[in-house]
Amino acid sequence: MAPDRDHPREGAELLCIGSELLLGNILNSNARWLAEALAALGIPHFRQTVVGDNSQRLQEAVREASGRCQLLMTTGGLGPTSDDLTTQAIADCFGQSLELREDVLATITARYKARGQPIPASNRKQALLPKGATVIPNPTGTAPGMIWEPRPGFVILTFPGVPAELHAMWRQTAVPWL
Repeated sequence: MAPDRDHPREGAELLCIGSELLLGNILNSNARWLAEALAALGIPHFRQTVVGDNSQRLQEAVREASGRCQLLMTTGGLGPTSDDLTTQAIADCFGQSLELREDVLATITARYKARGQPIPASNRKQALLPKGATVIPNPTGTAPGMIWEPRPGFVILTFPGVPAELHAMWRQTAVPWL
């Protein structure tokens, strides 16, 4: 991923999302884990940012990162609750609408069916992704991530905030892609 001449960008950045991180309710172990994982792959990483569950501030952080780096990895904000804003905010940042991915919805529905439960309406939003995004399957949870290049030379990988889910998705999809 070479930077282009008009917009020199380099390396990777981490963007961790969640008001619980800012409030100190939980330790941001994902940032440390991803920093070590990037170093192990030889990918230079230059910045870590934490934002709360606020669409405007999240979009601002993504826009700023898009001017500095080639690869942005996010954790958090992919769940079914109203404060899970990551995918929509990232799409809004680049003027892209979300589309329902039937394959993702089928996977989420199957997970609930295996538990003997109907899929809650709130979980349907987890199947909405920007057009052209590649799904990062979540083998242990319901929140998939994505690999998306909203503009040439800038790629976003999103992961849930649950560490076990992030780790599995990183190993199974992100590492082979990187």
